[in-house]
Amino acid sequence: MKWLIDLFSSTLGRKVLMALTGLFLILFLAVHLAGNLQLLKHDGGRAFNVYAEFMSTNPLIQVISKGNFFFILLHAGVSLGLTIRNRKARGSVGYAVTSGKSSIWSSRNMGILGTVILVFIVIHLKDFWAQMHWGGIETVMYDGKEYRDLSKLVAYWFHVGWYVALYCFCMIAIGFHLWHGFISAFQTLGLNHPKYNPLIHFVGKAFAIVVPALFAWIPLAMYFNI
Repeated sequence: MKWLIDLFSSTLGRKVLMALTGLFLILFLAVHLAGNLQLLKHDGGRAFNVYAEFMSTNPLIQVISKGNFFFILLHAGVSLGLTIRNRKARGSVGYAVTSGKSSIWSSRNMGILGTVILVFIVIHLKDFWAQMHWGGIETVMYDGKEYRDLSKLVAYWFHVGWYVALYCFCMIAIGFHLWHGFISAFQTLGLNHPKYNPLIHFVGKAFAIVVPALFAWIPLAMYFNI
């Protein structure tokens, strides 16, 4: 057990933790986006409410959800520790960097981007997750079954101009964070290979653009009634 503690207390071990938790959170983003896209269906919020009910009551999903909170905190905590250690040592960032070409704006400011994202997550949890659990959400009936009308809560916030602007700004920050983090996670885990690197870079950059853009499109579409 000591070797495991020694591993994850080292810089290399912490980078591996960053990569693993980062990849898990990337997967979570993809699943979360698939659910949120249900909001764009013109069905009075039915598809989203059914999805949200399943996600909030399925035991396996709930275990994964609690793990997600833990991984977010772990990712942020390890990132902070690496940033402090690396700045003291040489002013570098926590992810593995293989060449000077990786020294783009996003790679040099992962800490700032991560802080913006963490603040957004706190606000997002307060306005949605906390309200879902303790906010006295109204209910609707579908096929004789009662569901919480969470789409109404989302619609309320996505018709508030400043909130939509903040949401879109944070999606831009997430995009920049992913632009560097997706590729760097594979590098840190030693999964980069000359044969597959072009594909990894393409998928990583496409993910960093498409996923945040679709997340941002949802509040914009609802705000402008598209």
